[in-house]
Amino acid sequence: MTGGDEARTWAGGRTGGRRRAGGEAARDDGAARGEPVRSAGIAGGLHARVVVRRAGFALDAALRVPAGEVVALMGPSGAGKSTLLGVLAGLGAFDEGHVRLHGRFLDASPTRRVPPASRGVVLLGQDPRLFPHLTARENVAFGLRVHGVGKAAALAGADQWLGRVGLHGVARRRPAQLSGGQQQRVALARALATTPAALLLDEPLTSLDTETAADVRALLHEQLRVTRTTAVVATHDAVDAVALAQGLVVLEAGTVTQTGPVRDVLASPATRFAAAVAGLNRVVGEATGAVWRAGALALPLPPGHRHPSPSAAVFRPGDVRIVPGPARAVGEWETRVERLEQTPAGVRVRTAAPDVAVDVAAEKATGLAPGTTVTLRVSPADVRFVPQPATAAAVGGVS
Repeated sequence: MTGGDEARTWAGGRTGGRRRAGGEAARDDGAARGEPVRSAGIAGGLHARVVVRRAGFALDAALRVPAGEVVALMGPSGAGKSTLLGVLAGLGAFDEGHVRLHGRFLDASPTRRVPPASRGVVLLGQDPRLFPHLTARENVAFGLRVHGVGKAAALAGADQWLGRVGLHGVARRRPAQLSGGQQQRVALARALATTPAALLLDEPLTSLDTETAADVRALLHEQLRVTRTTAVVATHDAVDAVALAQGLVVLEAGTVTQTGPVRDVLASPATRFAAAVAGLNRVVGEATGAVWRAGALALPLPPGHRHPSPSAAVFRPGDVRIVPGPARAVGEWETRVERLEQTPAGVRVRTAAPDVAVDVAAEKATGLAPGTTVTLRVSPADVRFVPQPATAAAVGGVS
């Protein structure tokens, strides 16, 4: 789906949670005790259509998150991810649309809005925003106290939640005495302790080192699974999407360009950016008869190929080889090296016409430099062909 299409419903939510008059969820006392509780009003999920117009920028996106599920929101910098989350949290203005959560309109229009503190939505970003003068325990208890829990019960609930995020031993430390990963765990405990109707995560792992991010990611996965919290995770990392989410929405230049189950989107990326996220080459070409072509690259189409032209060839950088001599066999073509990039496993060679990435061991990159002519080979068996959406970028692949 493209443009303003909504992300599809990947699975139905379960009903649960007591309701007060007016549709607001009654608070479960188990939250104060740090017990797993289902998100309030779990049957409805999050439904939104948001239009924001600013000088030089426009956002027009629709979003649907099934109740109790997690959707990853991915897009390049400046695509509008944080703007969208800000509107959902009630912190940003919008020009058209609505926001509905578990059957309740949070924003019926740009002028009829529920205040941020009354929405039941928690936004957690890269900055954990802990109160520096409070201990970890007091920071978590503060969230419960704001929601009407008594002091003793709030402190007991804070102790339970700090235990659940692996921070029993730091309850009496202040933020300045905690590592970045520990601060983010405290912020997550504070957020989930209040049993939010929806949790919005705006790249919460970006500022953490690789090992700490992996630990916090695993913690997020477990707690979102146990609490069945409806959540949206904005991220640049495909690992976050695979580990945390059931659905994936790709947002580019303020427009939704692809939606679907995470693995489906990553397996068949519709745009250059989505292919880059998935770590794939995506080359757009034209089919003539039984042959697909893009520049000097020609590949046989599989029997029964029915995708309209143009269509895109998708293949991994690791499936491309640099071979000696001129192009002779099927799947070989001559091209020019554009640049070399270091990777954890060696070197990524970027080539032009078409734009293709090739992963090679460091010792095999000897003698390569920008401007060098090379012959590449990819086996037709390693290539999949996917349709080219009308709104997708012209060519593209791994970045």
